[in-house]
Amino acid sequence: MTKRLTEKQKEEIVKSFKSGIAIDVLSENFTCTIPTIIRNLKKNLGELKYKELINKSKTLKEQSKTNKNQTNGLLKTNFDNKDFKDDFKNHKVSNDITSSNFAPKDSFFEIAPLDYEMDDDSSRKELSSVPISEVDLPKVVYMVVDKKIELEIKLLRDFAQWSFLPIDDLNRKTIEIFFDLNLAKRSCNKEQKVLKVPNTDVFRISAPALIRKGITRIVCAENLIAL
Repeated sequence: MTKRLTEKQKEEIVKSFKSGIAIDVLSENFTCTIPTIIRNLKKNLGELKYKELINKSKTLKEQSKTNKNQTNGLLKTNFDNKDFKDDFKNHKVSNDITSSNFAPKDSFFEIAPLDYEMDDDSSRKELSSVPISEVDLPKVVYMVVDKKIELEIKLLRDFAQWSFLPIDDLNRKTIEIFFDLNLAKRSCNKEQKVLKVPNTDVFRISAPALIRKGITRIVCAENLIAL
C-alpha cells in the first residue's frame, strides 16, 4: 500500500509547492506518488488555489525557457560578429574583466519574441508507474463494467491526474480499479454496474491476457500499475 504522510510532511509539501518546487520533485523528496502529492495539495489549498499556483508555475517555466533561448541566441550572434572577435582578441582575459570588455561594437539588435509553443514531451518521464509484482493490493477491489460484464477500457489520457505523462504513455489502454465501493458507485452510470473482485491475484494471473488485448496499465487511487 502507498505510504501515508504525516501532518508535518503535508505542511512541508504545501510550503514547498508554494515556494515553486515542482510536483514530481516533491514526489521524489517525500517518497510517495504524484497523485498523493496532488490530492494533499488540493485538500489543503483548495481546488482554485491549486490551479492558480499550477498555472503560475507553468507561466514562469515558459518565460524562463523563452528568456534562456533568447539569451543563448544573442550570445551566439555576438560571438559570431567579426568586430566582437577582433575586440576580444585585443584584451587579456583576467578575473577582473567587466561586462564592458565584452560589449560588441554596433552589433545590438532586437530579437523577435517566440510565437510558438515548445513541446517538452521528450524531457518528461513516467515517474509513478509501478510493476504489478511490486504492488500490495488489498484483498478486495471494485471495478465498473457494462451490463454484459465487459471491462470498461479507457485511455490513460482520460485521467486528468496523469496528464503530465508523454503522449506515448497517454495513448495506453487501461482499466480502473477502486479500493472503495462508494467511489466505484459514484463513477458508475445507468448503463454500468459495479463488479466486486474478491481476489486481486486475478490481475497478476490475467496480466498476459490483458496485455494481448492491448491493456498495459491499471489505474487506481494511488498508483499507476504496469502489467
